[in-house]
Amino acid sequence: MDVFAFPPIAALLDLAYAGFMGLASLLEPVAGASAAAAAVVLVTLLVRTALIPVGISQAKAEQTRVRLAPRLRELQKRHRKNPERLQRETMQLYRDERTSPFAGCLPVLLQAPVIGLVYAVFLHPTIAGHANGLLSETLFGVPLGVSLTGAAFAGTLTPMTVVVIGAVVVLIAAVGELTRRMLRVPTLPRDEASPIPAGSTRMLGLLQYSTAVGAVFVPLAAGLYLLTTVAWTLGQRLILRRVYPLG
Repeated sequence: MDVFAFPPIAALLDLAYAGFMGLASLLEPVAGASAAAAAVVLVTLLVRTALIPVGISQAKAEQTRVRLAPRLRELQKRHRKNPERLQRETMQLYRDERTSPFAGCLPVLLQAPVIGLVYAVFLHPTIAGHANGLLSETLFGVPLGVSLTGAAFAGTLTPMTVVVIGAVVVLIAAVGELTRRMLRVPTLPRDEASPIPAGSTRMLGLLQYSTAVGAVFVPLAAGLYLLTTVAWTLGQRLILRRVYPLG
């Protein structure tokens, strides 16, 4: 069952769609045939701007985790044979610091409905019983509703489709690599008894490219949204890392 077919949610989705199309109409004198693509980028920027408080909350939580990491490691060494005592001491540490191991998680969960609604506009060919006209708009002649894999399987793949969507995928991967290099969390000496695998850090680095992989399978409109989001996130985190340094 598609939750976006539920009447109240379908109405919200239709409202979001109308907002995209209305903004595209306003941008058409400036952006021409690429007005809808420009609207996708602009709406994404507006959403990310509204969610800046979430980014601040995450930056504060990351700073706290890094600051408390040596003390948590010491507790793990001291009480490794007494899990109940370890749990009590760990929670007491967080209480003394007036924080929580889940700090930063709630704001992330609260933003999910907004992001989900915007992203859903790019994935539904039909909204509230009518065609999603946004997906028939184009960027350099490539419809915003076309995905790289979808066009390949349908036999409609064109050189321009490969170039445009390929460029989006490559740019997302490039931003992911910059994020991996520029936002490394300081690594503490690893306890040999730690249950965390030694290769976990390398695995986390590989996750930076998951968004690029996903962009191969989603419509071009969604790819533009992902590219704008990862670029904004990198810039925002670089700024917040200066405001809330990790040490």
